[in-house]
Amino acid sequence: MKKVAYDCDVLVIGGGIVGLATAYALTRTTPGTRVTVLEKETGPARHQTGRNSGVIHSGIYYRPGSLKARYAVRGAAEMVKFCAEYGVAHEVTGKLIVATERDELPRLHALVQRGRENGIPVRELGPAQITEYEPEVRGLAAIHVGTTGTCDYGAVAARLAEASGAEIRYGARGEVVRIDRRADRGVAVRTADGSVVRGKVLVNCAGLHCDGIARLTGDDPGMRIVPFRGEYFELARPELVRGLVYPVPDPAFPFLGVHLTRGIDGGVHVGPNAVPALAREGYGWSVVRPRELAGTLGWPGSWHMARRHWRYGAGELRRSASKSAFTEAVRRLLPAVRADDLVAAPAGVRAQAVLRDGTLVDDFLIREGARAVHVLNAPSPAATASLPIGREVARRAVSALRVAEGS
Repeated sequence: MKKVAYDCDVLVIGGGIVGLATAYALTRTTPGTRVTVLEKETGPARHQTGRNSGVIHSGIYYRPGSLKARYAVRGAAEMVKFCAEYGVAHEVTGKLIVATERDELPRLHALVQRGRENGIPVRELGPAQITEYEPEVRGLAAIHVGTTGTCDYGAVAARLAEASGAEIRYGARGEVVRIDRRADRGVAVRTADGSVVRGKVLVNCAGLHCDGIARLTGDDPGMRIVPFRGEYFELARPELVRGLVYPVPDPAFPFLGVHLTRGIDGGVHVGPNAVPALAREGYGWSVVRPRELAGTLGWPGSWHMARRHWRYGAGELRRSASKSAFTEAVRRLLPAVRADDLVAAPAGVRAQAVLRDGTLVDDFLIREGARAVHVLNAPSPAATASLPIGREVARRAVSALRVAEGS
């Protein structure tokens, strides 16, 4: 058999924060490993990583023992340390989670318990204490989570790219169009410019396109990405909010509800809501890609999900169509806000994995195939948790690499 000339040991598809954290972990935990990252955009962090609210999540929301809980708690501390070490703008501000209705109080108290189980210090507040932290915010009760912060995740991704030492191919050189995997010979990836990159092991961190990459590899992911657009506003009067203010989330959904986030630039983001996107990168209602939309509509899980959660979805669509409805949602937390205080800001799209039965995958999902590791669900808090996620994916990739090299 003709000997294969490999371009790298591990070939990572996706130049978002998870893919770059994986490359960073590979070169640090296994020195000498040759890593190539393929990214179809002209730079890193152009989608989920660079279009979120920049929050370093504490891990309070997530089921104890889950990957989200473990990796977010660990990742938050590591992210602050990384930002300090690499000169990335960040701030640990703390945040309030505020109950504005009586029926939210049991869920708020459950979050207190969950936070303690996850090892997160929380402080319970009454109405008067809420105003000590946020003079313009009103609520029946709240909890203060001191370990929450904000940072520039786009800058984090850029630092990871530099520090990893990986070869990173952007644009047409990094856009994957075909994958040929052979158990005895590795993985060959053809890119949009016609070149072929050969690696011993493939790592799929393609985010919004991860299910498609898994299928190109020849693996059945058992899920589909259903894209949800998160629409944001900027607060014209940022002095109304000192830090981060969240509602009590509905545990039936992986979305946190409309919240207020003071970023490192001093501006305050308001949002997001969550509406179906008509394309994987559908950042507005005018962006429609029929083939991608047909793929979403053709997945049975999309219809099961819609039947199960149509009331919740209708509320999100109403807030998307009506600025006054969106303002009404914000006023529950911040009564002083007016419609003209909300200035439209760039939207993001969440890559949400949905199973065939309509279940929204609630935890991070990593699966393996022959010479392949697929990250199939890594929405929020994946940016916060990116360093430990990257180490876990790197560990699996190195294990696959050892098997491949021993065969």
